[in-house]
Amino acid sequence: MKILLVEDDQKTAAFIIRGLKEAGFSIEHATDGEEGLFLATSESYDAAVIDIMLPKLDGLTLIESIRRHKVMTPVLVLSAKNSVDDRVKGLQVGGDDYLVKPFAFSELLARIQALIRRSNAMPEPTSLTVEDLKIDLLRRKVFRGQKEIELQPKEFALLEYLMRNAGRPVSKTMIIEHVWDYNFDPETNVVEARICRL
Repeated sequence: MKILLVEDDQKTAAFIIRGLKEAGFSIEHATDGEEGLFLATSESYDAAVIDIMLPKLDGLTLIESIRRHKVMTPVLVLSAKNSVDDRVKGLQVGGDDYLVKPFAFSELLARIQALIRRSNAMPEPTSLTVEDLKIDLLRRKVFRGQKEIELQPKEFALLEYLMRNAGRPVSKTMIIEHVWDYNFDPETNVVEARICRL
């Protein structure tokens, strides 16, 4: 799957690109709004991540221009602006979701995946099955054959993550990020790790 990233901050961009590549995405990166508009209107993408504060053409104007060109690529707005008015503007001009900096990469990835699922009209599964192993996502129960397996919350979350990615390579970073909540602050270039309450 192909993602367009429009972000002028190199540290933030490198952080996102590294994580998305590890998750199996192909990335095109634009460093200003004009380049972002050219790429968005000349190529096809599964989703776009667009910062608001961009040189040459700001993110809100960029998104408006993309929509005027009838490009319906799902757009995740990424911004340090976190007021309700800012979020509303980002959605009103054509953004599909809004994520505030600093952010957890795991949340960024989940939001991108959700945008792609919605755009493809893919229903969220209620169960996962790999051979004779089955997870009931609604009741949060695990079965091997007819036998129920008791798991702790983190064990359940890890198993669910691995089963959702069955048949695909999963990096150590991706697994760790599923158990830990990482916040990246582009101002300090610091990744802060906190245990998720699963």
